[in-house]
Amino acid sequence: MPNPVAIVDCNNFYASCERVFNPKLKERPIVVLSNNDGMIIARSNEAKTLGIPMGSPLFKIEKIVQKYNVQVFSSNYTLYGDMSQRVMSTLEQFSPDIEIYSIDEAFINLQGFSHLEISDYAQEIRHTVKQWTGIPVSIGIATTKTLAKIANRYAKKHLEQNGVLNLYKISQDKIDKYLEQTNVEDVWGIGRQYAKLLYKHGISNALQLKNANDKWIKKKMSVMGLRTVLELRDIPCINYDYMPPPKKSIVSSRSFGRTVEDIEQIKEAIALFTSRAAEKLRQQHSAANLLSVFIRTNPFKKTAQYHNGVLVTLPVATDITSELIEYAMKGVEQIYRPGFLYYKVGVMLSDIVPKDSTQFSLFDRANRTKMAILTETMDKINMQYGSGTLFYARLGTRHPWRTRADKKSPHFTTDWNSLPEVK
Repeated sequence: MPNPVAIVDCNNFYASCERVFNPKLKERPIVVLSNNDGMIIARSNEAKTLGIPMGSPLFKIEKIVQKYNVQVFSSNYTLYGDMSQRVMSTLEQFSPDIEIYSIDEAFINLQGFSHLEISDYAQEIRHTVKQWTGIPVSIGIATTKTLAKIANRYAKKHLEQNGVLNLYKISQDKIDKYLEQTNVEDVWGIGRQYAKLLYKHGISNALQLKNANDKWIKKKMSVMGLRTVLELRDIPCINYDYMPPPKKSIVSSRSFGRTVEDIEQIKEAIALFTSRAAEKLRQQHSAANLLSVFIRTNPFKKTAQYHNGVLVTLPVATDITSELIEYAMKGVEQIYRPGFLYYKVGVMLSDIVPKDSTQFSLFDRANRTKMAILTETMDKINMQYGSGTLFYARLGTRHPWRTRADKKSPHFTTDWNSLPEVK
């Protein structure tokens, strides 16, 4: 019999993070907003009960917010990222084989644990994560990742499961009952377009998908679709990915909190985004051959419109922040046009290669050893004393263009000045 696999999913993760440091938020409706405080990107169960839709602009639900005292927060990705790391570190206490799937989900390989009462072990995991981090989680267990995702979804939506649904070592008839209750669009790996196709051919739930013809599935949905079907049949086809492959491109961009016309402010923003992209590049031990810069006005405003971008080929693949900023500034100067109100800018690093396999140029005069030592030193200081402790002057300090986040909670876990007070 295949080894058991579990998926641990944090419940309403962003809302739960806000509750950890503010107990007054317990059982109160919470929504979290996208960048620039635009749309709803996360909701607590209480907010869902009020009928607040995902993706709705905040202004459209103002009456509900006021009537039911809905708590509204700007996204606090620094807090959410740190809380995610704490959850994942806790899960590592229960199994050496963990695949972090997203900021709030992780697969656990339970090979070697089948002699235990796995449901009780899962409850221990839930209790420990809640006790150590304050984050509630739901756990689904099965023989395949796809079935585990279905079990997790059911456990999260049905309180009688007490946060855990174990489909491992139960009869196929019982599993089929859960599959029959799962809409086909809720099956892991079935996107919107495939769901439309399946509905069109009379396949509306996971059980019908499981029993579909293999040849038809492979023809209409490729090998990946067939893998999903086989996983529904208790046949593991999707391996663990403990080390995600390096990104082939890295994008760093934001919309401004207000429109910007001044080129110096645009350069400041581009420099900051380039610095962030370079940090991500170094984290995966890579270097980039290409750098793209783009700027654009707001297409939804009745003002003069302009958008443009430029692709810069770097003389040598690099991960050095100062060098990337230098070329990004030249890119801005090429595409900037005065007289427009710019709304969004961004940087993309592409043609990414492993750092240890970069090709040098005979005509390269840069002192790369010196630049690498400086960059490494800055990274170490920023890691020890906090992001942004040392930065290049080109990034500026005031950032009047910064993305609007009027309702952001403090960085409780990463900033000494934001530690919560007990009164």
